Amino acid sequence: MKSTVEEVELIRKSVRAFCERFPEEYWRKIDKNHEYPEEFIQALTDEGWLSVLIPEEYGGAGLGLAEAGAILEEINRSGGNAGAGHAQMYTMGALLNHGSEEQKQRFLPKIASGELRLQAFGVTEPTAGSDTTNIITTAVRQGDKYIVNGQKIWTSRAEHSDLMLLLARTTPKDQVKKKTDGLSLFLLDMKDQKDNITIVPIETMVNHATTEVFFNNVEIPVENLIGEEGKGFKYVLSGMNAERVLVASESIGDGYYFVDHAVQYANERVVFDRPIGQNQGVQFPIAAAYMDIEAAKLMRDRAAELFDSGQKVGAEANIAKYLASTAAWKAANATMDTYGGYGFATEYHVERKFKEARLFMIAPISNNLVLSFVAQHVLGLPRSF
Repeated sequence: MKSTVEEVELIRKSVRAFCERFPEEYWRKIDKNHEYPEEFIQALTDEGWLSVLIPEEYGGAGLGLAEAGAILEEINRSGGNAGAGHAQMYTMGALLNHGSEEQKQRFLPKIASGELRLQAFGVTEPTAGSDTTNIITTAVRQGDKYIVNGQKIWTSRAEHSDLMLLLARTTPKDQVKKKTDGLSLFLLDMKDQKDNITIVPIETMVNHATTEVFFNNVEIPVENLIGEEGKGFKYVLSGMNAERVLVASESIGDGYYFVDHAVQYANERVVFDRPIGQNQGVQFPIAAAYMDIEAAKLMRDRAAELFDSGQKVGAEANIAKYLASTAAWKAANATMDTYGGYGFATEYHVERKFKEARLFMIAPISNNLVLSFVAQHVLGLPRSF
C-alpha cells in the first residue's frame, strides 16, 4: 500500500532519530578498524527497518521501494553507511516475485525477525565481471539436490550472512538457445554448508566487508531453487532494478550529507576576516551539487513509483543510479574543496564519506554500462559490445 507524503516524512523522522544512537564517531571507529557495524545492523533489524519490503503476512511492514529508499537515504545523510545492510532489502524481490509459497513461509518470517540474515548476493565472478551470462560456477543436479562448484567475487557481507542468493549455471553455455538461459537462482544455507565454503576477505579502500567466495561440492536442496531451472537471469534482473533504485537513494543521502556539511563549514570557517562561504568560488560548486542532487532525487522517486506499481523500470532505475552517484561524487569533491586540508583529517568524517561516495560510480554497475544501456535500449543506437 502506497504511503502518504506525511507517512513517508514520519519514516524519515523516525530513521533520523534512530541514527542519533549511532553518531559519526561510531562510524569513524568502525571504518578505522575495518569492522562490520554489527550493533547498528542488529538494531536496524530489531526495529523492523530492514524488513519493510516483506509483506505483513510474513512479518514485515509491507511497504514499497519508495519507503525503503527513504530509509537508506536518511541513514547515509546522517553520516552512516546503509550499504552494510541494504542487500537484505533488494534481494527480497527475487524471493517475493518468483519464490514458491513454501519458500516464503520458510524464509521470510525468519528474515523479518532477524533470525536469518540474507545479505550475500552471489552473482559476479572473476572471469565474467559485468557480463553475467558468462559465469561458470556450476550447479549440477544429483537426485534431490544440486552440487555447486566455482567461485564468486565482490560478494559483500558473505561473512555476516546466513543465506546467500546465488546465481549458478545449470545448463552448459553451448547447450542453450539464448545466452541468458541456463542460469538458475538458489537460496543457499551458508551455515549448513560452511565446511564446503571458503570466504576470503578483500581489503579495499572503503569498509564494505566484501569477499571472494569459493564453493567446493556445496549442496543445495532442490526445494531451494527459486522459480524455474534455467530462468534465474530474468529473476536476478528484477532484483537488480530494485538495487539500482536503493543505491541511488544511498547516493542521494550522501549528496545531502556533503552539502549539509559544506554549508555549515563554509559559514563557520573564517579566512581573511570573512566566512569562506561568502566567496562565490566556494558557493557555486556547493549550489551546483545541490541542484544535481535535487534532480537525481526526482528520477529516483519516479523509478520507485514505477517499480512499486509493477511497471517496467529498467531505464529509470539505471538513470536514477547514474544521476545520483554522479551528483553525490560532485558534492563530495565540492565539500572536500570547501574543507581544504581539514577534509583529509578523519576527525571531520568527510574523507570517510568521500571514499564511500566513490564506490557507487562503479557499483553495483559501472556508470559506463548505464550509458551503454541508455544508448542501446532507450535511444535505439547499435549495441556497442
